[in-house]
Amino acid sequence: MPRYFASLTIVIMIGMVITRVFLMKRKGIAAMNFGKIDKTDLFIPPFALFYFYLVFAATFNFPTISTQEFFHSGVIAWVGGFFCLAGLLLLLWSIVSFGQSFRVGIDEDHPDNLITTGVFAFSRNPIYVAFAFILLGQFLNFSNWILLVYLGAAIWLFHRQVLREEDFLKEHYGKQYSEYCHRVRRYF
Repeated sequence: MPRYFASLTIVIMIGMVITRVFLMKRKGIAAMNFGKIDKTDLFIPPFALFYFYLVFAATFNFPTISTQEFFHSGVIAWVGGFFCLAGLLLLLWSIVSFGQSFRVGIDEDHPDNLITTGVFAFSRNPIYVAFAFILLGQFLNFSNWILLVYLGAAIWLFHRQVLREEDFLKEHYGKQYSEYCHRVRRYF
């Protein structure tokens, strides 16, 4: 059961983000800015799609590269399911807290207000924390060495993106953002 939920988490996560992007587009806001600043970001989607396939392959016994697992424990799988659920709830809270300022990537042309309320009163980057929770939960369910590599690479990429966003926010919001950084942690 936790393995099915770990796979379903991908569908729900992508659905939440795409739904928000389309709802904002209907209001005339271009929320999808991924890859506009750094074209190397466009290498990420194929790797993400491969990751999604690996998770679905492990769940539904599709052909895959490796079926070897580090461990297989029902208790750890349920803990992984909890991390997936926590990640989804944190992602939802983040999207709601963002309001009209939600963007995928850095929007240099139309930045909106600096959001410091809701979940952003506790973490400056709750969406990345949510994604990390989901990836950790999926690894705890499937414990494959490839998913472990993906977990490490994703955390590195999230941190890289956070640093890029922080540079933009410092430049754009100045003192307001600096004060926010002193009050609220980068992650949790």
